[in-house]
This record gives sequence, structure tokens and C-alpha cells, in this order.
Amino acid sequence: MKKDTVTRATLAEAVHRKVGLSRSESRQLVGQVLELMIEALDRDELLKLSNFGTFRIRHKKARIGRNPRTKEEAIITPRRVPSFRASPKMKARINGDDED
Repeated sequence: MKKDTVTRATLAEAVHRKVGLSRSESRQLVGQVLELMIEALDRDELLKLSNFGTFRIRHKKARIGRNPRTKEEAIITPRRVPSFRASPKMKARINGDDED
């Protein structure tokens, strides 16, 4: 069974159908919203979307890792990684427990 993937294009098409903007305006809107989200995360801001979830940047420290194939140790540099935590309402809806 093939699973569908939601892309920028499918989001833009949904905006076009549901909101009535032109296809190019819908593409621009989706792109701008995603860009604003990325910029907020880049500034280490907490990004909360009501009834959806919270995005944040986690700061990982440098550590020693190991190549599983060669068993050779290597230093993993410090990095910033995005993380997402789904809201309780989203979890309930995905699990079919939605009361709305």
C-alpha cells in the first residue's frame, strides 16, 4: 500500500481549493508561512501552533561517537536540531479519540 506524501505543492493546492486564492498566490502563501517558521526557529524562538504542536531547536553538545562499521571513535560536533512535540488534541485526533 502506497502512502501519500504531503508536500508544499499539495498544501498550496489545498489552500487554492479551500480559500480560493490563485494557484500562484497559494504557492507564495505556503512558502512564506514555512519561511517565517524557519526564521523563528533559526532565532531560537519557540514555535507553538495551537492544537497542532510545538517546534523548538535543541542544542546538542559535542560528544564522542563511534563508527559502527570500523568501531573507530570520532568527535561529533555540537549542533542545533529541530524537534517537534504534537499537541494533546493532535494526538487524540490521530488516535481516533477526537471528541469535537
